Amino acid sequence: MKTTLCFAEPQGIETELLVALAADAQTEKGPDANPAPVLLTADEALKSATAAVLATGEFKAGANETLLLHAPAGVKARRLLLVGLGKQAKLTVNGVRSAAGTAVRFAKPRNLRELTFLLPVAGLPDAAVARAAVEGALVGDFDPDTYRSDRKDKSIEQLTVAASAAEKAAVEAGFAEGVVIGESQNFTRSLVNEPGNKLTPTILAQRAAAMAQEVGLGWEIHSTEKIKELKMGAFWSVAQGSEEPPALIVLRYEPEGVKEGPVLGLVGKGITFDSGGISLKPGDNMEKMKYDMAGGAAMLGAMRAIALLKPKVRVICVVCATENMPDGKAQKPGDVQTAMNGKTIEIINTDAEGRLVLADGLLYAKQLGATQLIDAATLTGACVVALGMINAGVFANDDVAYANFEQALKVSGEKFWRLPIGEEYAEMIKSDIGDIKNTGGRWGGACTAAEFLHVFAEDTPWLHLDIAGMAWVESAQPWIAKGPSGTGVRSILEWVRASA
Repeated sequence: MKTTLCFAEPQGIETELLVALAADAQTEKGPDANPAPVLLTADEALKSATAAVLATGEFKAGANETLLLHAPAGVKARRLLLVGLGKQAKLTVNGVRSAAGTAVRFAKPRNLRELTFLLPVAGLPDAAVARAAVEGALVGDFDPDTYRSDRKDKSIEQLTVAASAAEKAAVEAGFAEGVVIGESQNFTRSLVNEPGNKLTPTILAQRAAAMAQEVGLGWEIHSTEKIKELKMGAFWSVAQGSEEPPALIVLRYEPEGVKEGPVLGLVGKGITFDSGGISLKPGDNMEKMKYDMAGGAAMLGAMRAIALLKPKVRVICVVCATENMPDGKAQKPGDVQTAMNGKTIEIINTDAEGRLVLADGLLYAKQLGATQLIDAATLTGACVVALGMINAGVFANDDVAYANFEQALKVSGEKFWRLPIGEEYAEMIKSDIGDIKNTGGRWGGACTAAEFLHVFAEDTPWLHLDIAGMAWVESAQPWIAKGPSGTGVRSILEWVRASA
């Protein structure tokens, strides 16, 4: 998708589809209250062209509600699409992000290849709205049907964002950021979308290296020999059951002139296919376990954005990539493994493998110099049971690190909910034969998994993102296709920027 920014008057823009936003201005409640949609623009020609239809009350301007007008009077655009933002009193930047995705997904099946998105005049920050609009449009343009033999690419070829010139410099900066972030989120989604036979750990490493070269990141790729040399027994215990060799992916961002201060460690789970190992998963929906590397992919997407947006802080990224398979060499329930720091782990369930690779990943990030840590993983079904597919889980051992993450969420628009860790959960993962065990039983599963990782983060300020319920969109929404979501990319990026 080619993206451009313009500052022309809306009524004079020649385009296949002009998209304008509307809101419900109704303040009264009750059965006799009528919706009062208002167009969020100062352009009188657009207001005149839509006055009659808005007066009917047929279009209520609900969130992501759409209404198409052909050949609107007094406007050069051939079509005018109205997209609702919901209640005017509750407008958000994230609502604009969703509306832009809704507009793109409305256009794609109608063979419209070009559209102009009109930024709203709604009291929202101009730069943030410009950024959100282009992010939402890019995310909305992604479809997962990569391998259909009869695939007809319906991507939007040209997106123009039309803005007021009042805050031109701020809008230009926000727009440029939005392009980088939207493309980085889609980079993550393209990785998560790949089937396990097309994205082995080796191929994931190759794609990470190619991206790093493209955007100017330092990178190293290691495999079995290095993992054994580093005594990453937890990581290797998962990898040993697969014919595919593992990959230890390391990316480095070193901003010019920054030699002191924090070093942020980004650690991602990169299980390119998870069968469950000897503790084999049920067959139903096992095909989705190709996305068990979504945490690692989110870190790679965030690193792409970091390299291009250049925050003034050093960042190290570690992704531990492998398959989890039930081979004759695979680890068994009851085995005891030794992590990089000498901690011994009793394996209760081989399907609790993500925390094993992350354990060594966290330790290695610290060895490489990380002074603050954040990890991301599709770690537990328990987190989905707790929060549904509405919020992802976040755990923290440090309130300052978490405060920075809360600040990041205000910009990213993603939904995370803090869940607890602590001594009571630590008691649940104590082992009779070793130091800890890799599951704490049925109850509080997301919390005991996080507490397992806390053992390896130790006192280093650390955040754990459990994105199991949010990494895959189970059914298409008006603003996003069914399939990989790219959850985490925006929030991780903003946490890095807040921490800088």
